[in-house]
Amino acid sequence: MTPHALPPPVSLDSLDAGRRTAGCLFYALGMLLGGGLLFFTFFVGAVLGEDPVRELGGMFVGGLLALPALFFYVWIPWLVDRFDPEPFWTLAGALGWGAIAACGFSAVINSVMGALGAELGGKEFGAFVSACISAPFVEEFFKGLGVAGIAYFLKRDFDGVVDGIIYAAFVALGFAGVENVIYYGRAAVEDLRSAQDASVLAGTFVMRGLLTPWIHPLFTAMTGLGFGLARETTKGWVRVLAPLGGYLFAVSLHAAWNTAATLSGMLALIMLPLWLVFVSAFFVTVLLLVRRKGRIIRDHLKDEVLAGHLTLAELDFVTSGVSWWRATFSWGGAPARRFVEVACRLSLSKWHSARAAHGHSETISGAFVVPLRKELKQRREEMARALGRALPQPAPWQPTPQEPRPPWL
Repeated sequence: MTPHALPPPVSLDSLDAGRRTAGCLFYALGMLLGGGLLFFTFFVGAVLGEDPVRELGGMFVGGLLALPALFFYVWIPWLVDRFDPEPFWTLAGALGWGAIAACGFSAVINSVMGALGAELGGKEFGAFVSACISAPFVEEFFKGLGVAGIAYFLKRDFDGVVDGIIYAAFVALGFAGVENVIYYGRAAVEDLRSAQDASVLAGTFVMRGLLTPWIHPLFTAMTGLGFGLARETTKGWVRVLAPLGGYLFAVSLHAAWNTAATLSGMLALIMLPLWLVFVSAFFVTVLLLVRRKGRIIRDHLKDEVLAGHLTLAELDFVTSGVSWWRATFSWGGAPARRFVEVACRLSLSKWHSARAAHGHSETISGAFVVPLRKELKQRREEMARALGRALPQPAPWQPTPQEPRPPWL
């Protein structure tokens, strides 16, 4: 290398490759251990039980009832996140963590705590300890651990409060799906033993599958909200206290619901309208946060139009609430979706960099800006080839009364 030669360009993947590799190892270890515990607790336990055919048959019925509903529910948070949807593989990983790792660890610890409670105060006290004390702390911890892993190891894919809520919802939906398989299976076995007309199973399905399917996502969303606030802030104390406060709020909500259901099924029914109002209010709040994210993306792409990297039409396309559909059906398909993804990544990287500079802190996001601009140009050319025509060349942006110059320009 000559004295004045420039170093080779650094790829985006190499900037945080070590952290992502460590995250993959952490994830694999958690899934392996949690999956083993889940397998031995429920499958091996059923095989070695008094009536393995009936136990396994109940689990099969539980799967038939729980898994199709899970497939339907996971689309809702994905559709809500209209701007910069999270990568499919990270969402699938979050779902898998909740379903396997979080369920496996929680099942064993809750069972141990229930057994200890039963030894100390009898069967009813053991059930209370397991459901009302152990379950809220343990389950929200292991579900929250999945969100924490994404926030730390996959920081490039975790931008703020919306991402925290979406990832938390996927982790919790995975957890709730497997938990429903277990509860439905037990209810089916109980109906068979009592020779009733599926009354227990029907009641369990109505309560868990129809009336309260969003209970677990609501709990864990509090933890996700905490990690999202930590990602957005530049204050060190908020980065520590926000995730902890979100976790404790999740535990409190979980404990309140489980205690009501344990003490009296009628008390849970009385609380149900209040929970439905709370879920509705939180859903509206999420929609408002999604709109805020869209405004952030647009604000930090305006100077890209000014610099001649985007056209106004492309800015409107990227920041549309239906950009994924427009990309698929009007802008060339997969290349256009990649163009939108890179533009949103560029915008959010600039947002993180601006906040870090304002708070006199450091962030890796600034290192992504220039490579993402180059990739944006490449994706634009791919989109033009997919459309089979040349796209208008970006020109310097002239502010209009409807779209004024950003205040920082």
